[in-house]
Amino acid sequence: MSAHIRPDLDAIPAYVAGRSHPDLVKLASNETTFPPLPSVAKAIAEAAELVNRYPDNANIELRTAIAEFHGVEVENVAAGCGSVALCQELVQITCLAPTDEVLFAWRSFEAYPIVTRVAGAKAVQIPLDAEFAHDLDALAAAITPNTRVVFVCNPNNPTGTALGAAEITRFLDAVPTDVLIVLDEAYYEYMRLEDQPNGVELGRTRPNVLVLRTFSKAYGLAGLRVGYAVGAPEVITALMKVHIPFSVNRVAQAAAIASLEARHELLERTDAVVAERDRMRDALVAAGYRVANSETNFLWLPLGDRSAEYGRASAEAGVLIRPYGTDGVRITAGDPHENDLYLSFATDPKTVARFLG
Repeated sequence: MSAHIRPDLDAIPAYVAGRSHPDLVKLASNETTFPPLPSVAKAIAEAAELVNRYPDNANIELRTAIAEFHGVEVENVAAGCGSVALCQELVQITCLAPTDEVLFAWRSFEAYPIVTRVAGAKAVQIPLDAEFAHDLDALAAAITPNTRVVFVCNPNNPTGTALGAAEITRFLDAVPTDVLIVLDEAYYEYMRLEDQPNGVELGRTRPNVLVLRTFSKAYGLAGLRVGYAVGAPEVITALMKVHIPFSVNRVAQAAAIASLEARHELLERTDAVVAERDRMRDALVAAGYRVANSETNFLWLPLGDRSAEYGRASAEAGVLIRPYGTDGVRITAGDPHENDLYLSFATDPKTVARFLG
C-alpha cells in the first residue's frame, strides 16, 4: 500500500520554471545577465568557507541591513528563500479554512494560485484590464468578508505593466483594514514612472500593507534565493513562526548584505537593461506587434492561441522565451547580442506574416 497523499494535489499544477538549454539563448526567466560585482563575489566566497555551520536562522544581520536601507525597524523586516517563499508563508498565516479567499489579478505571478491551493484556501482571480494591467476597482469590488489577503504584483509579472502611486493609494484606502494587502514589488528597481509608487512608504501608515522585494532580479542573486518582506511587526512575527528553519542560507545572506552595500553600482545596471527593453519594444511595435507597456526587465506579447507555437518557433531560431498558455509570451531583456538574435526572428517578415497576418 502506498503512502496516503492529499488527493486534491492532483488538481494543483506544479510551478513551471523557464526552460534552459546549453545551446540556446535563454530569455525566459527574467534573470539579469550581469555577474555579481567583485565585492559581492568576495562575500560569497568567504561565506562559502563557513557552510559547515548553520546560518543565522533569524537573519539578524541581513534584516538589520534591510531595515537601515528602508528606514524601518528590524521588527518590520522578514527574510525568505526568495520572495516566493514569503508568498506561501503569507497565505499560511492568513488562511485556515477552505472558505478563506486569496485575491489576485490574472494573469499574474503563477505562484499565487499554487501557494493558495496548497494551503487549502480559495483562489479568486480577477481579470486584467484591456491594457494588461491590474483592474484595481474590480479587485476591490471582489473583496468579501472571507477575503484574507490580496496580492498586487506591481509591476505585474508576466505582463510588465505597472500602476502609479495615486492609483495604488486609492485602492489601499478602499480596502477594509482587516484584509492584508501584499504589494509584490519584485521588479521595483526597473520602474521609471513619474508617479513612482513605493510600497514601503505607502505601508508606513497602513498596518495591513506588506511589501515584498527580492535580490533575484536587479541585484542578480537569482541562484541564491533571497527575498524580504517589510510590514507591521505583528505580521512579521507571524511570518517568522511559519518560516522554514535555516531556509535563507549563509551564502545568500552574505551576498544580499554585500549587494545592499554596493547597491548604487548594482542599480546603475538597471538603466542598461531598461534601455535594451525599450529598444526591443520599439522594434517589435515597428514590426506590427502589440506590446504591453513594461516597467520591468521583460516584454509581454498578447499572442493568444498562437503563444505556444510562437514559443516553439523562437526556440527553433535559437532563443528560449516563455509562453503562457493561450494568453501570450514573455521575453526577458538580455544582453544586446541575445536580444538581437531574438529580434532577427521576431521581426523577420516570415515570422510577422505567420503570427500577425
